[in-house]
Amino acid sequence: MTEWDIRKLRILRTLGERGTVTATAEALLMTPSAVSQQLANLARQLGVPLLEAHGRRVRLTDAAHLVLRHADAVFAQLERAEAELTGYLHGEVGEVRLAAFSTAVPALVVPAVQRLRSDHPALEVRVREAEAAEAYDLLLAGEVDVALSLAAHAPTARDPKVSRVPLLADPLDVALPAGHPLATAPALRLADLSGEPWIFGGSGPWSEITLAACEAAGFVPEQAHSAAGWTAILAMVEAGMGVALVPRMATAERDARPGVVLRAPTADQPRRHVVAAVRRGAEEGRGAGRVLEALTSVAAGRPD
Repeated sequence: MTEWDIRKLRILRTLGERGTVTATAEALLMTPSAVSQQLANLARQLGVPLLEAHGRRVRLTDAAHLVLRHADAVFAQLERAEAELTGYLHGEVGEVRLAAFSTAVPALVVPAVQRLRSDHPALEVRVREAEAAEAYDLLLAGEVDVALSLAAHAPTARDPKVSRVPLLADPLDVALPAGHPLATAPALRLADLSGEPWIFGGSGPWSEITLAACEAAGFVPEQAHSAAGWTAILAMVEAGMGVALVPRMATAERDARPGVVLRAPTADQPRRHVVAAVRRGAEEGRGAGRVLEALTSVAAGRPD
């Protein structure tokens, strides 16, 4: 019978995700030569070629993709086994590491942790703030157990390595200076703001979301100022420097500014879809399962 080496399979899977031997080595804290040697050993053990030259790089062979399809099922089963073993050994005691993007921390994560402290006091949740795409990298690297992020930056539902749980569709409101002519208009469409100066990040998820929402409304926004933090964005809106799209989760009452008016577009209100993800199989464990339950409950209780 062929010998299957879990460690070498993990290296092969990481190469498939990262694309290069160098990136794989960095992700696994190995040297590139060690990565190449381990993959060569795996190819000899399995009796099939796993890599082929592609210019100056390498790519996975069809045989390697076949191996990975089965390896994904193996890794998912190992996650289930670990989750069950943790539950057997510790019951409700344990630790779950969670990565979440900034606005989700106060809106979803903190209420969920408070609920878990009441209902499952022996379960410890360690929170790590991370950008949307980074949260999934941390999840796949095994550095966190739950990733809370945006659907646009998550692996697809067909990804065999990850299980996704939809949480909510967060409405995006328009932030206007209080004295803006459209601040008190009976109705407001995004297209009405096509000639306005806009404030959004120079890159990253929020830049992409703003551009996509405006383009769906029929225009490309003129970026007058660039900022990534909501405090800075709302301060500039209040000063009359431009308008911005702001997620409702980022504008709790405690953060309200008297010089900013938030309006919900009447016909074309965009939304960003928030999801939680775990490595496939881990959702059956008590720890990650409890965290997902709490997040889902908090999200369901938020006003639309």
